[in-house]
Amino acid sequence: MADDVHEVVIVGAGFAGICAAIRLKDAGIEDFVLLERADDVGGTWRDNRYPGVAVDIPSVTYQFSFEQKSDWRWVFARGAEVKDYVDDVVNRYGIRDHVRFRAEVIDAEFDEDAHRWRVTTADGRTRSARFLISAHGVFSQAKYPDIEGVKNFAGKTIHTLHWDHDHDLTGERVAVIGTGATSVQLVPEIAKQVERLDVYQRTPIWVVPRPDVRVPPAVRRLFGALPPARWAARAAVSAGIEIAMLAGVTNHTRLPFLVKGIRRLAERHLERQVPDPELRRRLRPQYEFGCKRPALSNDYWRSFTRDNVDLVTEKIQRVLPHGIETVDGQVREIDTLILATGFKFLEYDSVPGYPLRGEGGVDLRDWWVDNRYQAYEGISVTGFPNLFLIPAPHFATSWSWLVMVESQTRHAQRVISHARRSGATYAGVRPDAQRRFYREMDTGHEKTLFLNPSCAGSNTYYLDRDGRPSIVRPQSSVTARWRANRFPLDDYELRAG
Repeated sequence: MADDVHEVVIVGAGFAGICAAIRLKDAGIEDFVLLERADDVGGTWRDNRYPGVAVDIPSVTYQFSFEQKSDWRWVFARGAEVKDYVDDVVNRYGIRDHVRFRAEVIDAEFDEDAHRWRVTTADGRTRSARFLISAHGVFSQAKYPDIEGVKNFAGKTIHTLHWDHDHDLTGERVAVIGTGATSVQLVPEIAKQVERLDVYQRTPIWVVPRPDVRVPPAVRRLFGALPPARWAARAAVSAGIEIAMLAGVTNHTRLPFLVKGIRRLAERHLERQVPDPELRRRLRPQYEFGCKRPALSNDYWRSFTRDNVDLVTEKIQRVLPHGIETVDGQVREIDTLILATGFKFLEYDSVPGYPLRGEGGVDLRDWWVDNRYQAYEGISVTGFPNLFLIPAPHFATSWSWLVMVESQTRHAQRVISHARRSGATYAGVRPDAQRRFYREMDTGHEKTLFLNPSCAGSNTYYLDRDGRPSIVRPQSSVTARWRANRFPLDDYELRAG
């Protein structure tokens, strides 16, 4: 027997869950609840609080189109400012009263007779819902390195997703494992305070300059008093990002020169920051620009020219109780080990992050093992009715997470509203519709950069276990938004229970 019965259960109170809740309210649906495992809203921006954390696209695009902030203090907002924005949106739209905190979902199962989802949380409670929106997000589960001895390190270990602000790094010997986007933001900040910093690099990352400045008060006042100016700035920045992504990466086979031009910009940036040619060689990626998400920084590469920072490219042999041994036999003693090793995504236990059983008791994770990663319009899977996944395979059309979230939640809103108008209790995507979409995506992937041999060795998370860029939707965000508003509702089979 369910403790609580709702029309919709939303898993997660990050940007995706919050947007889904707002969409439901817009549709006149108030009987919903958000199940959040933590004790606050915000998702990524609640959890990632490491030094230097900031958005990696301009702030004017990293916000909801329907709730724009006019007074961003930086061109690239810092993490705390984004968290403040999340809180403001939640309060403005009355979402907080719908959130149940410390309610970690550990299981979800579809009741085929009742056409309802049974969602169980870690405290043993079960909630019943007609529809389930799993807004589990992208950066919610820390990925730990598979390195011998890492769990036996006797000093302080910190994963960047769980930063410990009570631990003072001043004067310490510190090692950072990982050189992805998080490390690019973190390394320049902590290099200023530690005695020695060893950065262990497996795969180099392309870095381009970050045109980041404080937004002048006059501009903030203009954006507040004249919304068209704010919209124009957002449109211009979004268009630039879209062109770079669509033309250079998604349609790389047609326009390879665009990526090469941006790569030359990054190479010049490296030359200006690092005078030593040998150090430049070690820092320069050998894969093509764009194979994995590049980073923006004005001081990451320069950090390696500091006397107290060392780039370590030898493979790690093992982590010892008080240091790290590399394959060349050298041992570097450290006080604190920082794991900037990213997040799990499109792995068996990461999407959605808990057992989710649809018709016939089939677990979604097993279904993907047997059928490859696929989802109709990047949100629904046949055999899993009344379910919407954010994200799911083929969801990524833009480098702005919020642009994608708005499209996906609009899709879910349309299906739920359509089922309610029709008196249906079951809405499942038809197999032929999903196959059609999957073929379209699979064909589109052939012209992307990710399948190009130049991406060999990039260790990109864009590729799944089958070597396909299943995260990517090889279309523009404009197309995805258009389809979210116009996909055939007949692609869903409706039943009345």
